[in-house]
Amino acid sequence: MSSVTEAPPSSLGRQRFAPLRALLADPFTGAALILVAGFLITAALAPWLAPYSPTKIDVLHKLQPPSAEHWFGTDHLGRDLLSRIVFGTRTALTIAMVSVVIAGAIGLLLGLIAGYGPRWLDALLVLTFDSLNSLPMIMFALAIITVLGAGTSTLIIVIAATSFPSYARLIRAQTLALKNSDYILAERLLDAGTVRIIFVHLLPNVVGPLIILLSMDIPVVIMVEAGLSFLGLGVRPPTPSWGSILYDGYTSIRSAPFMVIFGGFPLVLATLGFTFLGEGLRDYLDPRLKLRRPA
Repeated sequence: MSSVTEAPPSSLGRQRFAPLRALLADPFTGAALILVAGFLITAALAPWLAPYSPTKIDVLHKLQPPSAEHWFGTDHLGRDLLSRIVFGTRTALTIAMVSVVIAGAIGLLLGLIAGYGPRWLDALLVLTFDSLNSLPMIMFALAIITVLGAGTSTLIIVIAATSFPSYARLIRAQTLALKNSDYILAERLLDAGTVRIIFVHLLPNVVGPLIILLSMDIPVVIMVEAGLSFLGLGVRPPTPSWGSILYDGYTSIRSAPFMVIFGGFPLVLATLGFTFLGEGLRDYLDPRLKLRRPA
């Protein structure tokens, strides 16, 4: 009677944390992972990390420079700048991640349908993707904001509507490359249904490149949200936003230049963190791309 040899717990633990160790092996990716984790923790624990209410007005102490009481100083209404930046992290990451996840889900579904569906449906969906991609993003965003009004939900709709065609084109290309592979043909011979082939066999093989693209698009979305909020077309006041903090700093740059410095620093760090993390995920999920990169 044969016995089944089980892997020791230490081996299972090493296998479980192998992706994390692989990402931390590269210094840039490891630093980016720590930086992104810091932003996520800050967003999740914002009410406990912020020393003051981000909307509390104290005009008597407006435009105060950094001090022991207010580490990043105060804005033109006397609000604590550090608290507004901490809550602005929650605003930026919430909008970025929700909109990117929605756009990724729509792009994934439509891309699979376009790549595996009949030719007429593929042509119709590709025409839709190309038509949306041809629209100037800023003008399209301004049109939607004009109709629906500025706000967090409008920003999410704008970003999702302008992002999903690119994701759908990527998934369609991956699906077309896999639909005639041997294991898909074998499933067809076994009379497997279309839904089973798409969601059981194609989906796990095309989602990797999408995850890479989504992670690298998060800083782009954060910059778009900050830009629209800077113009007064994004998050409505008094909700803290990195873009509105930059605008307040721009209007008071002569008397309080520290507002622009502290308000722009999180944008720089978020862009670097998510970009390098996306690069690391790309190298981990598809090592062939790493080998093609010049030394």
